[in-house]
Amino acid sequence: MTTADEADRKARTERARETGLFRYSLVQELLEPGLSAAERGWRARELAARVHEGPGGRRVTVSYATLTRWRRLYEAGGFDALVPSPRQPAPRTPEEVLALAEALKREKPGRTAAQVRRVLQVSTGWAPSERTLQRLFERLELNGPPPGPEEEQRAFGRFECTRPNEMWTGDTLHGPVIGGAKSYLFAFLDDHSRDVMGARWAHHDDVVRMAAAFRPALQSRGVPQRAYLDNGSPFVDAWLLRGCAVLGIKLIHSRPGKPEGRGKIERFFRTVREQFLVEAGDGAGIADLAEMNRLFQAWLETVYRRQVHSETGEAPAARWEKATHEERAVPEPALLREAFLWSERRKADKTALVRLHGNVYQVDAWLAGRVLELVFDPFDLDRVEVRLGGKPAGTAVPFTVGRHRHPKTRLPDGQARTEPAPTGIDYLSALGGRHDAALREQVSYRSLLSPRQEEKEEQEGEGRD
Repeated sequence: MTTADEADRKARTERARETGLFRYSLVQELLEPGLSAAERGWRARELAARVHEGPGGRRVTVSYATLTRWRRLYEAGGFDALVPSPRQPAPRTPEEVLALAEALKREKPGRTAAQVRRVLQVSTGWAPSERTLQRLFERLELNGPPPGPEEEQRAFGRFECTRPNEMWTGDTLHGPVIGGAKSYLFAFLDDHSRDVMGARWAHHDDVVRMAAAFRPALQSRGVPQRAYLDNGSPFVDAWLLRGCAVLGIKLIHSRPGKPEGRGKIERFFRTVREQFLVEAGDGAGIADLAEMNRLFQAWLETVYRRQVHSETGEAPAARWEKATHEERAVPEPALLREAFLWSERRKADKTALVRLHGNVYQVDAWLAGRVLELVFDPFDLDRVEVRLGGKPAGTAVPFTVGRHRHPKTRLPDGQARTEPAPTGIDYLSALGGRHDAALREQVSYRSLLSPRQEEKEEQEGEGRD
């Protein structure tokens, strides 16, 4: 054994003895003769409520169960039973890694130990355990106060659908200011797999932006049997009721003030806040919504959908992939288009003219005086279909058109802002780069060319040179 090893052994033995002395200093108060079981329990609870100066001068607390265990160890084996074994030294984390972890936590106090660990893994390729980081933040007093009542998440039972696409849950999350305007996240979560069926950031909390997340989800993931939604204005719009009726989706709204069954998507939003929004900060470093959505999709694909869910024991993507072909059957394009058309009822006047949002249309003469259903794409008011009693009755010919889009389809605006990150680590950009690289590796455009086409392209390239 070298001199250094011998010195290390002596240091570990001394630390173990110091720990044993600290334990005994607490246990001795529980070993006084004549104490009843009730008095001993009262003293143990009083000790557990205090903050003690532990080994090495660290301030620590000791639980009631730990005090009881130490007392029993002393009663069975004396002082030596309280001394931990010095044979196995604790693993040591490099000081530069701990310093970087501290900087990441101070930079964005909302980062949890788990999130700091993810950032370290992405930026350096290695990270200490989550518990090591928790102890570091506790020692440095970097852990903030618990969330207030408005941020607390309530649990509403353990209900779970038995198969994918049995029920989707949809809601809106309020986000930071992006490009000069407040952002909102529309998300739809499959109850069985916990996978995100569709999600999109927008500048307006309305039905048009909600549809921008809902339609791609239906087109790529299939049609759920039920949709359990919030009572916000985007989810109670007449269009959504019509669209769900066309697709055969049973629409359910949670009762105001009693959101039972919505715990899963609330837990997902908590994950978004702890892992994504904590990195986005106030949104100043994100240029626009396109960049926000790109980074969010990268986070979904590389982190959320791949990590094992604490309740299901499986990654959301893996659990979703178990769905059968029937469960994931997507709607026909014509049916999906019909579901996303809007409709309003208007009465044609005696000259067979109808008015819709300031525009005037001419319908067939035999429809004069009748109440008609006008069906249209909210982004294109130049083409309006006419229906009577649920049956097609031609199209409305534009007579006077001053508005080409529905008023709800207003476009977002705002100016982008930039702000450098003090640590120089952009976690979301790193995820976005990895996601983009993975997508490029999935498609080889050259492999799509026939040998003749490839030879022809090479010849044309040589001619240009």
